[in-house]
Amino acid sequence: MQTFSIIIPVYNRPDEIEELLASLAAQTDTDFEVLVVEDGSTCRCDAVCAKYIDKLAIHYFYKPNSGRSDTRNFGMAHASGNYFIFFDSDCIIPAHYIETVRKHLNRQYVDCYGGPDSADASFSSLQKAISYSMTSFMTTGGIRGATKQVEKFSPRSFNMGLSRQVYDVIGGYKNMIGEDIDLSIRIKKAGFSTRLFPDTCVFHKRRVNLYKFYKQVNTFGKGRVLLHRIHPDSLKPVHLLPALFVIGHLGLLTAAVIAGDGRWLLPVALYCAAIPVESFIKNRQLKVALLSVVTSYIQLFGYGVGFITELLTHKASRATQEALYGR
Repeated sequence: MQTFSIIIPVYNRPDEIEELLASLAAQTDTDFEVLVVEDGSTCRCDAVCAKYIDKLAIHYFYKPNSGRSDTRNFGMAHASGNYFIFFDSDCIIPAHYIETVRKHLNRQYVDCYGGPDSADASFSSLQKAISYSMTSFMTTGGIRGATKQVEKFSPRSFNMGLSRQVYDVIGGYKNMIGEDIDLSIRIKKAGFSTRLFPDTCVFHKRRVNLYKFYKQVNTFGKGRVLLHRIHPDSLKPVHLLPALFVIGHLGLLTAAVIAGDGRWLLPVALYCAAIPVESFIKNRQLKVALLSVVTSYIQLFGYGVGFITELLTHKASRATQEALYGR
């Protein structure tokens, strides 16, 4: 019998917590506790959490700022359940989510699971475009583990669950870039089972600022190189695609300028035409389809540039190794 503890790290996002808690209060299966762990926020959400005391078995904690990894670990250390579920604070949970997870675990137990994300109909056009670029196979969506076909599935912390036994054996998250992928790798290496629950989707709002979105995916690119240095067998050929995308685009642009022939840019034009078509099929909104071109290029160039930069400089890798191993 699984007893669920939902762990939510939060930093200066009381409005998002309001939406997330409202969606948890509306679950068809409400047999769970909620731990909201505030990571040293200056704009706290304790008042928001207090509004749900009569609707949820909710526990609010405040701790000094130390990062999302320590915050999730704090939640696990204070949880009473035997199965931990993690959501990011910018998620909204469909009403049947907990019921569906419980059915999966009762039918075929797994030590760790993950689910996909998508955009809710109420999201803004930009949020939907960012969601498209983060989940589409036209970008790096498949690399993020939303399906089994691209690589062996790796759960991500915006929608992930693991047993207390996993936590007791391998410990929690490390304070590093790509901490959820690192945790997934360590779970598999320890012999625990992982699986995708494709019907446990969450609505993920993500960043609503293009600059912040670029910084986020740039960090993801750096994190992939860092993970390779810690787990050498984790880097797959598919992870090189964003870097090749950047190099290929620069090569085509250079060739077009040198040759004075715009036909070199035909592949770019075809790609730019394909994105809004697929996005429109998914979202049925022209504005979202057009914005998807912008967010897709930010996604690929941000990730690719981050990957290339870290590959050449090792800056994040050195800082992380010093933090984790003292060298």
